[in-house]
Amino acid sequence: MAKKHLQELRLLGLTIAYYRKLQGYTQIELAEKVNISRTHISNIEAPNGTSSVSLNTLFDIADALEVPVKALFEFPGKK
Repeated sequence: MAKKHLQELRLLGLTIAYYRKLQGYTQIELAEKVNISRTHISNIEAPNGTSSVSLNTLFDIADALEVPVKALFEFPGKK
């Protein structure tokens, strides 16, 4: 994986975790809604992780969190 996008992947994971907690979901609950493993959600959200995520999974996560996909890419302070 290119180092070029590591920061964005980390911010994406933190944003997903933020919205998940805002909805009151555990990682297990979100994983079940998205039909992926809890470990995969954990890897996506991990601030030190470098796990990428497919577009289909991102759309499913956004649907489960009831947010537009673009909200997952709105990183405060990032230009």
